[in-house]
Order: sequence, then structure tokens, then C-alpha cells
Amino acid sequence: MGESVGNEQTATGTSTLDPTPDILPGVGRWSSGLEWPAVLWIGGLHVGALAAPFFFSWKALGLAAVLSWLTGGVGVCLGYHRLLTHGSFETYGFVRQLLGWIGMMAGEGPPIMWVAVHRKHHVFSDQTDDPHSPRHGAWWSHMLWMLPRHKSEHWASLYRRYAPDLLGDPFMRFLNKTFLFWHFSVGLLMFVVGWFFWDWYTGVSLVVYGMMLRLVFVMHATWLINSATHIWGYKNYETHDDSRNLWWVSLLTYGEGWHNNHHAFQRIARHGHRWWELDVTWITIRSMQLLGLAWNIADDPRRHK
Repeated sequence: MGESVGNEQTATGTSTLDPTPDILPGVGRWSSGLEWPAVLWIGGLHVGALAAPFFFSWKALGLAAVLSWLTGGVGVCLGYHRLLTHGSFETYGFVRQLLGWIGMMAGEGPPIMWVAVHRKHHVFSDQTDDPHSPRHGAWWSHMLWMLPRHKSEHWASLYRRYAPDLLGDPFMRFLNKTFLFWHFSVGLLMFVVGWFFWDWYTGVSLVVYGMMLRLVFVMHATWLINSATHIWGYKNYETHDDSRNLWWVSLLTYGEGWHNNHHAFQRIARHGHRWWELDVTWITIRSMQLLGLAWNIADDPRRHK
């Protein structure tokens, strides 16, 4: 059996006496209405991505591919998840801040929000208060859980309970307040660069592929970890939840799809435990270590049982 939930609670300062119960499927799911900022943000990106066939360019496709790995792989998988959420390794303060900013540019929310929700998921994985369990519906776990409206008190309580370390960081609070500003600024920069060096069509192409389509791809790839890897796949370890290892999700998420391994040993930086379980994010962390940018890496499951 892997790392216990109790160990994770100690590490993140949480408790099973949860003051922030989530809105779950069933009666009253939408009683407070929609979380309109999330609806408009996610919906707008999906609508914008539909323009991709009309504004194709190889430059834009290449930009989307690079930024998908940078924001999804380095930002979310390595930065948001393995560093900020689980403390799987240590790094310099400026690197931590940079990874937080890059992760934010994956469009899935600012770091305090993302980390708080994910830590709560681990404490209540596939139980009633899990924010996104497929036991409440596959589409609920994939994306619908983000759309019902929560009161501001809910978020404030969630942050205090599950992310007090990030809440005490002025830079992370700054990212929380400026989430949309950075996305619109980077999108405008892409358009200006494309127009200045080529033409307006290239500018629009860079925005559609480098922002819209790329964000939609990274979002759905990451969301598959919440949905697909709690439905399909195999287990290396017996855990108290439905987490599974799913190879094709791992290919899309740079090693995050070895989800049962992760739930068994939550602080371990290496998610692929068998020789053939490729973990690109682990390779990136090891590369950082060789460059002197990562240390105190949790890489031995035997030390975290």
C-alpha cells in the first residue's frame, strides 16, 4: 500500500473535517446558477478554436506544439502539480515563480485555485467531497464540475484550508488577480508579432493556434486525468480510490496518466514506476537537477509508504 491520505493531509495542512463541501450532481447542482467567468472563458476558447481550419499556417502549428509542452508539460504537470501541489522537489524561488506563471498560461486557472482543488481531490479521492469524481458522472469529472457557481466564501475557505502556503505568497496572490490580463496580453503580442513580421493573416493564425486551439488541447488533455484515469486502465497498487494507469493519457500529458502510481505515492516526482511507463515530466525534472535547478527530489517510493 502506498502513501496514506493522512500523510498527504499533514503535508498540505488539510483535515477530513472539510468546511468547503462541493456542489455535486443531483438536486441543487445548478441552484446557484452558472460560474459565468468560467463558462465564458472555456466557451470562448472552444468557439475561437473552431477558426483553426480557416487560419492554418505552419508557423502557428509549430508555436502551438511548443507552447502545449511548455504550458501543459512544464507549467501544469511539473510546476502546478509536482512542485506546487505535492512538493516533489525543491528549486529556487524565481524558478518556482516562473513555473507558476507558465502553469497559469495553460488557462486552467491561477495557481492557488488549481492547487487547492487538487489537494482536496487527493484527500477525498472518489468520495462524496471529491470535486471531480467520475462516480458523479464522466462529464462531471471531465469539465462540468467547474461550471456551477460557488460563493466567494467557498473559494476563500478552500484556499485557506488547502493552499495556505500559496495564499501566503505575494507573487501567487498577484497571479490570482491578474489571470486574464496575462492571457489577453500574450494573445495580443502574438497577433502583433505575426502582423509585424508577416501579415495580418499570420497574426490571426498565431492567436488561433498559439492561444485558442492550444489552450483547448491542453485543457482537455489535463481534464482526462480527472475523468479517464479514474475510469479505465490498470492498477499497479491497491488504493482507496478508482485511480488507474492509462498509457494514452500519459502520452498526452507527459507522464501524468500513470495516475494509480501517483495516487499510491503522491509526493514521488517519478510517476512511471515500470520500465516501460514513459514519464517525460520526470525526465524534465532530472534535467533540471543536472542543471542545478532542482534538488531534494522525492524519487524512492519505499521512503513514502
